[in-house]
Amino acid sequence: MTPVRTAAVEEALRRLETTEPELRAWVRVDADGARAQAERAPAGPLSGVPFGVKDIIDVAGLPTECGSPLRRGRIAEADAWLVGRLRAAGAVPLGKTVTTEFAYFQPGPTRNPHNPAHTPGGSSSGSAAAVAAGVVPLALGSQTAGSLTRPASFCGTAGYVAPAGAWPTTGFTGLSPTLDAPGLLAADVASLATAVEAVDGTRAEGAQSMRVLLWPGTELAGIDPAMLDALERTGAALAAAGAETAGLGERTRTTELAGTHATVMAYEAARALAAEARHPESLSAHLNELLDRGRNTPTADYEAALAVRDSARVRILELLHDEADVILGPAAPGPAPHGLGATGTPVLSRPWQLLGLPVVTVPGHRDPHGMPLGLQLVGHPDRVGRLLAIARHTETLVRSH
Repeated sequence: MTPVRTAAVEEALRRLETTEPELRAWVRVDADGARAQAERAPAGPLSGVPFGVKDIIDVAGLPTECGSPLRRGRIAEADAWLVGRLRAAGAVPLGKTVTTEFAYFQPGPTRNPHNPAHTPGGSSSGSAAAVAAGVVPLALGSQTAGSLTRPASFCGTAGYVAPAGAWPTTGFTGLSPTLDAPGLLAADVASLATAVEAVDGTRAEGAQSMRVLLWPGTELAGIDPAMLDALERTGAALAAAGAETAGLGERTRTTELAGTHATVMAYEAARALAAEARHPESLSAHLNELLDRGRNTPTADYEAALAVRDSARVRILELLHDEADVILGPAAPGPAPHGLGATGTPVLSRPWQLLGLPVVTVPGHRDPHGMPLGLQLVGHPDRVGRLLAIARHTETLVRSH
């Protein structure tokens, strides 16, 4: 008989063996280590729960290779802060999941569990796919542009991006210190909320008297009609359930913010990966182009971009305090694109990531072909519990309709 403490790990390993030949979500599985830790896992809210770790995040004793030959065989000496917090809550790292190269655009081999001919998104590709396929109930990701929100949407999982500075990025290989944020992926928002509480004690609060601003994102990208329909139906369901709903309109100048985000990201990435840039032959064309753009961005332009961010952040925090609890919009322009050579555009996440806001991806919608469509809820960094409660309520409405 399988011991109770290791039962979840054994089930995850069985699921992984079945799905991995097609899914290709994992770069390394530490079966023996997971079994050993499960046997001695402390009692806690996540006791015995196996989780995947995006391969830019350190797990002591395992390689952190960042999807690049330049980091091959590099062994982590200590756990990342977030891994340590989950271990303390009783959770068990099962192994490392596929990331795009240095968490940018060059995809790895992972496929979408809902249709293997489609991308799972990126850069948290393996984490989203592993959760969506039911291999693990929880996985770690990160976001610099749309690296967690987009794969959550494409794979049909819940996702959480922590607000700027709330969770340390100790033990993460970053791309842009100003923009990088840790996050989690789970099968549903309730499970996500449990994990967030285990990490930092934040509890989902009541979802009464919700004030929701609807944002279609059409100024940033062509939005699939199925995604616009999902947003409209969800807004109507929230209104019918008693929420105050209105349009976001032009108050946040998202087009300007998306461009500002791109400037900050390129400038900082060129400095964060300066050592790697000395080996352009070992980097993808995507990453070489980003680093070249960052090197050629004047410091004055970077400082001006930070000033735009600071001013816009003041305005959005006032908006999310005085007029609304959350902004609801598409998490991606549409379903996961066909093909594995690209991971889709992160443009719908760029404004909110620039501003350092917490985001929850709410799953449940599908397009006419059965592919997942995720919506994102953007909240106030001081009201994460409120954001999680509204996201949980929204997911309940989506699934009931």
